[in-house]
Amino acid sequence: MKLLSWNIQWGRGMDGHVDLARIAAEIRRIGDFDLICLQEVAVNFPGLPGNDARDQVAELAALLPGYTPIYAPATDLPDSRGGRKQFGNAVFSRLPVGQVWRHLLPWPVDAGVPSMQRVLLEVVVQAAFGPLRVLTTHLEYYSPIQRRAQVDALRRLHAEACAHGRQPRIGKGEEGGSFEVFPRPAAALLCGDMNFPATAEERARLLAPFADGTPAFRDSWEVLHPGQPHAPSVGIHPVSFVDAPACFDFVFLTEDLAPRLRAHGIDARTEASDHQPVWVELRQ
Repeated sequence: MKLLSWNIQWGRGMDGHVDLARIAAEIRRIGDFDLICLQEVAVNFPGLPGNDARDQVAELAALLPGYTPIYAPATDLPDSRGGRKQFGNAVFSRLPVGQVWRHLLPWPVDAGVPSMQRVLLEVVVQAAFGPLRVLTTHLEYYSPIQRRAQVDALRRLHAEACAHGRQPRIGKGEEGGSFEVFPRPAAALLCGDMNFPATAEERARLLAPFADGTPAFRDSWEVLHPGQPHAPSVGIHPVSFVDAPACFDFVFLTEDLAPRLRAHGIDARTEASDHQPVWVELRQ
């Protein structure tokens, strides 16, 4: 099973052009993926540099036939024509999709610092080895206060999901109703643009063990390359927000999945975004 995570910067490449066909072509060049997790996907957001009013979720779905698209807007604003403009994260799944959650992350006030609302998209899929939660997010860049609060929320939401998964199916008899219970496994992959480097305190905070036995997250790079510096995912091609190449894009996995991890890759070649795609492969 292969998963790719990529902050696509609404399809805006290093050349300044927004080109979603190029994004899809680069994904196909890199590999054949069962799950594609994208950050910075826009719907009707012409104010973004180089963009227009296109529905990028629909356009990407047409470019990626055979995948089920699931979208979670973090920013949802009115436009001047009475419609809505949205900006968030998406999962495209070739695996059967179960229940979906869209969690708005904390956004505490940090006076004088630009920031935006952030979201965690949680999707249960059916892999060959069983049900799996796929989580993708894009944490705050400018505010460490907000980013730490969001990391704590990721941990709380993971522990809450695992606790729900341990409960008996008390919704039995509610098939087809709003109380129907669907699988919510502990096994999870958490990926996205975390906006912190691999040496940051936030990463250690995210990977810390849980006191109640909730399976902890592990860094997929570290599982396969213990003791080695992370390969960079930003700054390989010059960008304004880092002074030197660094890893901001991660795939974390619960410790029970670590033995299944076969490969981890970062594609350094593409210039279709200001971030590089990150991917992992798990044994079925």
